[in-house]
Amino acid sequence: MTLALRLRFGSRFRSRAGLAKGMLLSSLGITILMLPLQLALTQPLLAQSLPSTREDRLNGLLDQGRDLVGAGQVAEAIAVYREAAQLAPDNARIFSAIGFLEARQGNFEAAIEAYQQAIALEGNNPDFFYALGFSKANLQDYAGAAAAYRQAIQLRRNDVESYLGLGIVLSRLGDYDGAIAAYRQVLAANPNNSRLYESIGSAYLQEQRYEEARQALTRAAELEPRRSTIQLNLGVALLNLGDIEAGMAALKRASELEPRNGLIHLQIGDVYRAQGNLEQAQAQYERAITVEPGLKEAYIELGELYLEAQDYLRAIVTYRKLVQLLPEDPDARFQLAVALQGRDRIREALSAYEQARDLYQQQNNAEGVQKAEDAIEELN
Repeated sequence: MTLALRLRFGSRFRSRAGLAKGMLLSSLGITILMLPLQLALTQPLLAQSLPSTREDRLNGLLDQGRDLVGAGQVAEAIAVYREAAQLAPDNARIFSAIGFLEARQGNFEAAIEAYQQAIALEGNNPDFFYALGFSKANLQDYAGAAAAYRQAIQLRRNDVESYLGLGIVLSRLGDYDGAIAAYRQVLAANPNNSRLYESIGSAYLQEQRYEEARQALTRAAELEPRRSTIQLNLGVALLNLGDIEAGMAALKRASELEPRNGLIHLQIGDVYRAQGNLEQAQAQYERAITVEPGLKEAYIELGELYLEAQDYLRAIVTYRKLVQLLPEDPDARFQLAVALQGRDRIREALSAYEQARDLYQQQNNAEGVQKAEDAIEELN
């Protein structure tokens, strides 16, 4: 039996009643692979000699910035480094430190600006281009990120991190063949790098080339048997090849390795649901939100199961939480209205349908608007 499962990916999900399933590609999530702060600041800090008083002031600011970072006061450290940059506006590494800290705070636009300033001053530094690519990727500027990663690769050949970054953003652009080619470019020189094999396998999964995915992920598991995402991806490949026993074993292994990863429980729940084992599916989805209360996808799945079972009370509770997590999602409002209607809470259901209709209108979703208006007319 082939379950035709794919890894969940992305943050927007819809279902059969309007909230459709998505996929998660766990091993291709963009992670912090950035230039360590100490590397950014331990290089020569002065681009040219300064008067002693300015040099003393600059060094004092740099020392203060390091101390603030060590104390976890990142915002304060950024302000200090910006003051230092005014004293030494030709020092690329001060700007790179600002970029690092802004990215650490999630301020990726500010990080991009800082790294671009660093690159303007020191355009042959691959670390700056790598960090620029990372920051652009986090703003979903995948084409811009790919260009930055390629520039980093030109400056430093066989850089595994830059090739991994390039593969990630190419996957985000749907260019899975390009991503696989990027990973393979450095695989020969790094034959024991499990992340490369895992990333290759994950890209094959997205192309539904399950046998090739299995081969790559099996090698990744041999190299790093205790990495949960490898087991998760391998489980999905095996399930789609019809090897249910081995696939479930891999998924359960993933959950044992990382029991507080809600995405793993979510994926296991999907397997049970595809098998028709709704009780076990529900248990896994509930486990997912227990360990990760903000996991939107698990609430979507649970809500569907509760509605199918006509357990409207629990469906209401679930969809209210989903609305909190996705306040601009009209589908979540619509499903909440369905659950409220199931409990004969007509006034509340009408309000939720109207809210859903308004959100559909804002998104120019004519089909959604019509669906909501039909529901409102039915209740009136």
